[in-house]
Amino acid sequence: MNPLVVIMGEGRLAEMAKEDLSAQYTVFSYPEVEANIPEQAAIVLVLHDAWNPAYHLKAEEILRRTRIPWLRGFVSFGEGVVGPLVRMETQGCSQCGDTRKLMAGRDRQEMWRIQHMLSEEERKESDAWASRIAIAQLVQVILSEVKMILQGKEALSQGRMFLLNLKTLNGSWHSILPDPLCHVCSTLPDDSPEAAVISLKSSPKIQGSYRCRSMEDLKNVLIKDYLDYRTGLFNEKMYDLVPPFADVGVNLPLFAGDEGVAGRTHSYAASELTAILEGLERACGISPHGKRTVVHDSYNNLKDQALHPSAAGVHAKEQYESPGFPFKEFKPDMPISWVWGYSLVEERPILVPELLAYYSLGCGHGFVYETSNGCALGGSLEEAIFYGIMEVVERDSFLLTWYAQLPLTRLDPYSANDEELNLMIQRVEAVGGYDLHFYNATMDHGIPSVWALAKNKKQRGLNLICAAGAHLDPVRAVKSTIHEMAAMMLTLDDKFENSREECIRMYQDASLVRKMDDHSLLYGLPQAEERLQFLLNEDRPLRPFDEEFKWKPVHDDLKDDLQAVLQKIKLCGMDVIVVDQTSPELKVNGLHCVKVLIPGMLPMTFGHHLTRVTGLQRVLEVPMQLGYTKQPLTMEQLNRHPHPFP
Repeated sequence: MNPLVVIMGEGRLAEMAKEDLSAQYTVFSYPEVEANIPEQAAIVLVLHDAWNPAYHLKAEEILRRTRIPWLRGFVSFGEGVVGPLVRMETQGCSQCGDTRKLMAGRDRQEMWRIQHMLSEEERKESDAWASRIAIAQLVQVILSEVKMILQGKEALSQGRMFLLNLKTLNGSWHSILPDPLCHVCSTLPDDSPEAAVISLKSSPKIQGSYRCRSMEDLKNVLIKDYLDYRTGLFNEKMYDLVPPFADVGVNLPLFAGDEGVAGRTHSYAASELTAILEGLERACGISPHGKRTVVHDSYNNLKDQALHPSAAGVHAKEQYESPGFPFKEFKPDMPISWVWGYSLVEERPILVPELLAYYSLGCGHGFVYETSNGCALGGSLEEAIFYGIMEVVERDSFLLTWYAQLPLTRLDPYSANDEELNLMIQRVEAVGGYDLHFYNATMDHGIPSVWALAKNKKQRGLNLICAAGAHLDPVRAVKSTIHEMAAMMLTLDDKFENSREECIRMYQDASLVRKMDDHSLLYGLPQAEERLQFLLNEDRPLRPFDEEFKWKPVHDDLKDDLQAVLQKIKLCGMDVIVVDQTSPELKVNGLHCVKVLIPGMLPMTFGHHLTRVTGLQRVLEVPMQLGYTKQPLTMEQLNRHPHPFP
């Protein structure tokens, strides 16, 4: 008996598909979405000569109650579309396909409005580009897909969408990741204390690294699953040929605009993969995509199981009271959204304000400005937590140094006896035209931390560039800072020269430092160099690495490294709280993303008006603990200039 194929829809595409399919299969055809589908149907095709979102939504509603796979085909604004194949036993549907295609497009806001308008009523007229030859091409794709599906083979439309340019008749397949927030097929669980529990597991390192998965392993999935100019989570890549090292950026399309993220290594191939990983981390950190936030209450009602925001640092009272300040002071009786994290020190679930666990690319709501500080991605949960801690430590060390103007010990990078590091320094000097200086910024916890500074030898461009790094291997920390600084060398020269007058105004009025780039551009001014004399003073001798960095434990498993780090932080009287940000898009490839909060450590902020040190006694006490001062500092003694973190 021939398999039964059901066609729903009307128009030339439906008619031609029925005619060709009838030669091989039994075909039932309906002009509208039919609820009473024959149980023996092997596949349902939803076909139209135009984009009909209302019809597709109706099909999702009716066909989801069956176990019958279905495939759509239609014409939309001069483009033929087939797929993705929808199977009820797997996540991913027509709405996921529309969302991915819409978000990757440059006209996403306009298309979103059109989609919502068309979703109000079923569309009858054909698309102007739905010519006979174009429809015939689409029918051949549909026939091929139906044949593979009915033969039990993996169809090309499984997790993909076919797009046909109806002007050139060039077609291509594009990957579709299920949308974790899809209103039709999403299966996200509610956030819960049980799901937040973390039990550290063995995570063996790849030899010679602090990672548990190699780029060689990841390269097989990163580009294929995430980078696609028509439907990808990232829709563009850009090579920057100006900096001293290989710099590749990928674009993360967001509804309000585009967010660029970059990877920087010694090869463009590796930098492309690194950029995708950075972008995945950014995408997970913006808002919850792995679980649904369900707790909305006041701190007063939750205080026995919740973190008070002041423990993570808030803005000063005078900031909240200043005209136009975009945030409101936290009130313990004010209901807010909370997510579940896990205290690795106290070994218990803990509620964290959602605003501290995720961040927004804009400002203007909530009680605090939070960045991606502490967000990290890894091939295992342990790896992600490890690097999340390193980022928090790195930025805390940088800001402690800045606010207290600590005269850190100067480091001799050549004493590390690392050939790659030596070549990196020499390349920056030769290609970038900068001298590099490194300082031991290790604080009370003993985790190796480095402040790096690049001094321009040229007459043009940024005068000073700063960066920070933290890692159990201080040489890796130094290399990381070099890549960060090199990304700004030569690339910002024109921008700096064109905005020099604005930079002078920022130098004279700190309140004008409002954006991330402002911090870097400000210290491009030669006259701003005086603010870093506490570091640039060369009276202090250069010190060798092996005498400065005392971290000794060396393990083959990241779990052991992580536990050693946790013990050091615990001895300093601090906690480590982890919020698992991993989304289904990452889980499919065994990747993990977290937000690490270490209450008490200083969070990085950008825009001088958004400084956050209130509630953090650490900034006043650590300088004395390390012997830089004889007594705790006062708030009035802290450095009042904008920080130079890039």
